[in-house]
Amino acid sequence: MKGLPAGFRFHDLRHYFASLLIAAGLDVKVVQTRLRHASAVTTLNTYGHMFPDKDESARAAVAAALAARADSVRTQGVVTAL
Repeated sequence: MKGLPAGFRFHDLRHYFASLLIAAGLDVKVVQTRLRHASAVTTLNTYGHMFPDKDESARAAVAAALAARADSVRTQGVVTAL
């Protein structure tokens, strides 16, 4: 293709497009639809490494909830069962 770097492939555009969608926070089903993959498995097998780590998000959510609970107990001076 004229004007493009040596070794440039059409699929490079697809990968770039997929990375933009994932970076924007779209879920796998939306990315699957936009890329016209027949299955979300195909999308995840190809681009799964680009999606944010949900385990880390879950750990952060639990830590924030526990910290808020601890602050609430500390400021109320009352200890109640979780």
